[in-house]
Amino acid sequence: MAGDIAVKAENISMMFNLSREKVDSLKEYVVRLLKKQLYYDEFWALSDVSFEVKKGEVFAIMGLNGAGKSTLLKIIAGVFKPTRGKVFTDGLVVPLIELGAGFDMESTARENVLMNGAIFGYPPSHMKSRHSEIIDFAELWEFENVPLKNFSSGMLARLGFAVAVSAEPEILITDEILGVGDYKFQEKCEERIKKMLGAGVTVLLVSHSAAAVKKMCSRAILLDKGTVAASGTAEEVCEIYEG
Repeated sequence: MAGDIAVKAENISMMFNLSREKVDSLKEYVVRLLKKQLYYDEFWALSDVSFEVKKGEVFAIMGLNGAGKSTLLKIIAGVFKPTRGKVFTDGLVVPLIELGAGFDMESTARENVLMNGAIFGYPPSHMKSRHSEIIDFAELWEFENVPLKNFSSGMLARLGFAVAVSAEPEILITDEILGVGDYKFQEKCEERIKKMLGAGVTVLLVSHSAAAVKKMCSRAILLDKGTVAASGTAEEVCEIYEG
């Protein structure tokens, strides 16, 4: 892979088995499995998806619901292994794909900051030194000792984003995070990403907002039913998407 490339996807295809019939219990599932009476239909969420993302670039993945955007991000993040094809990454990948993923909802915001730091390979001392910065960015000082099960989705979004960017990622993967929360928080996210870009961080994001993509991204791809329908500059792809 060339030295200026952060992410390279080569002919990525992802197939899921969809059950044809409803199975109401584990017992019924086991009985059908032993009798070889479980029937599935193949569903290809992605088919031969290829693209490259340069280091320091903000790259968008666009498409309607069900186009395969989130599946593609999870493959890049290493959550899924593709049925066919390969993904190459150069740098520390920090996925912010599902709000609250990796969080312990019974623990407090303070405790989750320390635990998520361990996931990224940082010692408690590192996260303790970043704690004030994280809670301040997320605007959660009044709630830092409150269990996350009492948080709203917007509060989880703020905490999740703040923890992810504090991990000093080289490749940040986000799924609609910029569209969550009020406009002031969205502006804070955009400003933080701009600062990260100045430090050479690569950002991959999924968004339904053409306005946000035009503002934040240099290039994009458009997925349609799991295939690449368009690829080019953010302006070009957004024009096709909006049309």
